[in-house]
Amino acid sequence: MAIESKSIDYVAHHERHGRVIDQVPFWFLGNFHFFTIAIGFVGPSLGLGWGYTALAGALGILFGTVFVAFHASQGVELGLPQMIQSRAQFGFRGVVLVLIGTLATFMGFNVADTVLTAHGLHGIFGWNEHVVALAAAVASALLAIWGHDWLHRIFRWCFALSLPLYTLLTLAIIGGFVHPTAWTPGAFGWAPFAAQFAASASYNITYAPSVSDYSRYLPHDTPPRRIIAAVFIGASSSAIWLIALGAWLANRLGASDGLVALYVAGNSLLPGFGAALALASVLALVATMGFNAYSGMLTIITGLSSLFEWPPTGRMRILAVLLLTAAALALSLAIRVGAISLVFTVLTIMLYLLVPWTAVNLADYFYVRRGRYAITHLFTPRGIYGAWSRRGLGAYAVGFAAMVPFFVLPDIYTGPAARALDGVDISWLVGLPVAAAVYLWLARSYDVSHEAHAIRASDRELNITRAAPPPAC
Repeated sequence: MAIESKSIDYVAHHERHGRVIDQVPFWFLGNFHFFTIAIGFVGPSLGLGWGYTALAGALGILFGTVFVAFHASQGVELGLPQMIQSRAQFGFRGVVLVLIGTLATFMGFNVADTVLTAHGLHGIFGWNEHVVALAAAVASALLAIWGHDWLHRIFRWCFALSLPLYTLLTLAIIGGFVHPTAWTPGAFGWAPFAAQFAASASYNITYAPSVSDYSRYLPHDTPPRRIIAAVFIGASSSAIWLIALGAWLANRLGASDGLVALYVAGNSLLPGFGAALALASVLALVATMGFNAYSGMLTIITGLSSLFEWPPTGRMRILAVLLLTAAALALSLAIRVGAISLVFTVLTIMLYLLVPWTAVNLADYFYVRRGRYAITHLFTPRGIYGAWSRRGLGAYAVGFAAMVPFFVLPDIYTGPAARALDGVDISWLVGLPVAAAVYLWLARSYDVSHEAHAIRASDRELNITRAAPPPAC
């Protein structure tokens, strides 16, 4: 297949070739690797029993995935990458504020993924860490350059490879063939339970800035409920499964490294099975690195277009992937495994930056404009959405400020409200409703009918035929 020709461009109706059913394994695999297993280590590290950790993880994932799934319907309706859509809420240039956090998130994940993969494979097989890091970077870059269709294809292959391996391990654990122990929920505490819930919810919310990137090729008449359900089932089920598995590995085997834990648990069942599990998990994580590089590329091009009005080109697309990959590789080679907590701190900061954005974006899409946008106006600062939007930027600022007292950044800053909650970080739970409520209040007197003429003109230019406006969500 040829390299994808699109980047931040609108995907016309006749170019749509995706299938809703493919969204389930795609988002399932996005969490089906050893990085997710490590999320299940949070509760046990704070003294929470494996059963309560699994419960808190499941509740957190279900909560966080709701926002991701609803963003997916935007890609179907508008045929645009996620962050291009945000120009309607923040302005053509104002969206750069959110893009900074988005790009750093993709970069941070790929740095962490590279470091953990290189260190884990060195510990298991003795492979050279620099060679592993370089190979992972090259593979993810090629996947991102080839683009959307190849990402979906590779994810399906990795899904087919990984699913039977994890199923066998899980059944063996349930059957008592791996370190048999009594199945009890273990110790309970509200603080560690809330911490596990927050970590799990935060983990999936970070998908929000990229979800439409992978649904924009679906047919325009795809029912919103189908795509929302497909993404929700895929992204939540694998994460719930592996967080519970990680909790068991941490609680019963004292695991602190997800990849090594898979290797040890697998080999205790069958010689060589641990190696197969570890390698399958690495392949899935490298595919996810391609996912991050692809969405990072779209973020870079959106930012350059917003600041300089540069038209997207194929050369810019490839250069953006190479730039992002080279920067992530350089950071991963420079950072020590012992300093990986720094990466997670950076990711936490990026989550703080993204939470008010997702609240504003969803409030605008489902309650204010109800999915009706003048798409051609999203590509110019002189359109109806302007260069800067005071409503979106103001709601974002208030939502972010409301989160600050609840921030928890170990060894850097713990807000007074977080200290009162024994160090539990619920800042995102505060920022979501505050940012959404402020945006809706600021938009209470805005008459969206003023945009109708621009929407009709845009639709004629793009040859779009619309149904009647949907009801408010």
